[in-house]
Amino acid sequence: MTILSYVGRLYSLDTLDTRFTKSAKSPPLNNNSRSISAEAGVDAPSTKSLWRTPEFYFYYLCFIVAVPLMFKAAYDLSKPTHPNYPNFEPLLSPGWIAGRKVDNSDTQYSGFRENVPYMFLVLILHPLLRRFYESLSSGRDVMSDPLARGKQDGQRGIQNHEVEARLIRRVNFDLCFAALFFVALHGFSALKILLILYINFTLATRLPIAQVPLATWVFGIGILFANEFGQGYPMGRLAEVLPFGTSIEGRDPVSKWGSVLDGFGGLIPRWEIFFKFNVLRLISFNFDYYWSVTRSGGSPLEKKQLDPANLSERDRIVTPANPTDYSFRNYLAYILYAPLYLAGPILTFNDYISQLRYRAQSITSSRTLLYGIRFLICLVTMEIMIHFIYAVAISKSSPAWNTYTPFQLSMLGYFNLNHIWLKLLLPWRFFRFWALLDGIDPPENMVRCMSDNYSTQAFWRGWHRSFNRWIVRYIYIPLGGSSGGLTKSPWAKIRGILNILAVFTFVALWHDINLRLLAWGWLITFFVLPEVVAEWLFPPKRWKDDRNAYRVICGVGAVGNILIMMS
Repeated sequence: MTILSYVGRLYSLDTLDTRFTKSAKSPPLNNNSRSISAEAGVDAPSTKSLWRTPEFYFYYLCFIVAVPLMFKAAYDLSKPTHPNYPNFEPLLSPGWIAGRKVDNSDTQYSGFRENVPYMFLVLILHPLLRRFYESLSSGRDVMSDPLARGKQDGQRGIQNHEVEARLIRRVNFDLCFAALFFVALHGFSALKILLILYINFTLATRLPIAQVPLATWVFGIGILFANEFGQGYPMGRLAEVLPFGTSIEGRDPVSKWGSVLDGFGGLIPRWEIFFKFNVLRLISFNFDYYWSVTRSGGSPLEKKQLDPANLSERDRIVTPANPTDYSFRNYLAYILYAPLYLAGPILTFNDYISQLRYRAQSITSSRTLLYGIRFLICLVTMEIMIHFIYAVAISKSSPAWNTYTPFQLSMLGYFNLNHIWLKLLLPWRFFRFWALLDGIDPPENMVRCMSDNYSTQAFWRGWHRSFNRWIVRYIYIPLGGSSGGLTKSPWAKIRGILNILAVFTFVALWHDINLRLLAWGWLITFFVLPEVVAEWLFPPKRWKDDRNAYRVICGVGAVGNILIMMS
């Protein structure tokens, strides 16, 4: 393999996530599966290559001149000789590249950066411990386990002895490791989280089935508000309102036990910040269970004659698990699955159970290795950027903005956005890499660099992609989706826009409960409208015979979208 071919494979979409190169409806081992474009009914354009045309030579010249100037502008603002350097120097930390200091002033990223060595240790130990556990338990007669016997009597009746043994072994290990990982992260607060999980499970499995959807949304959104305003429910504050506090040496009648318990907060005492990811899993479990109960027509596996060991991604998501799979044991293993617990990516309950039974065919050693190398390249890229471009520290130092030129201001904003993109990409890819090493294939969260997005809709589909897919399954489609988009009645158009508004309202509330983010969610809906209207006015089918003109129209629209996103 030549260097160029290796680099091409390293940066291929197939290495990033096979979901980008294979149709979600086609089984992974189907050699006759159609490509994504063919599945969508899109014909590959037979146009002449433009790479060696005068038009593209002009683009090359612009790139060669403009991109270095962009980096130079941001680097010049970060030099020790710059007049504003003393203002943001206190925010810098000792670095390790070329004697430069490092901009580690972003608290969200610094928490990840400082714990990378420890997380790599856990990433290595977790798969090794699983292999050791499975080597010890693989010889057991799994059919002596009543759980296994129960599953053999389930609706499908096609799971064999080894498949059920694999499911049970993986769930057992996930629960054991999660117990240690969970308590280490949150200490005594782990009991608070378990209580919330138990209440949600009870709502899903004990209420009349028709009441489950409403109860799920009320509880899910309610717990987001309660966690925000309760600030994690500190026991010291709870002790103040309980009646058994006693006066101690003239102090307020507050029992010491609450404060003592709060002192055992684990590595992450503020558990409520990360619990928002659990809320998504709670809703996923409840609705997957609800749809499994209300679904009619028998087993989809038998009806479609599907091979459970070779399901497409779509079938893994929409095919209900066995009735006995919706147990509290499996529920806890899903919610507390260590590689994806803190930040995702989000995996649905049905998909998780399916991958516990059958290892995803998309996971190979070579692809996982290349994915890990891509993560390391992104990590090094971030290190270089925060050593040479101090965009975050400059912004946090409240400088006199009138001392910067418009070009310098735009570059500060641009590299701040790149920093945000990288600081979110790195944790998500790290945790996905961990899951791949463990034999679970969750969706890739970041599809394209934020510098390579010209479509507002595509930008939001590719940013936190697993969350976007979760929204489509559990909110957007149940609400009616686009309701025909802009091709049907005026009411259908209005309803489609209202559905988008509802989606971004939830997205804003999920991120943080404050009016500013809520307004942001509504503005996003407004910013999407120009592109939706443009697609209606200039549908691709109308320009089949004049692709060049359509390309120019799309270019004009892309410039408008980029200006909107920058604003």
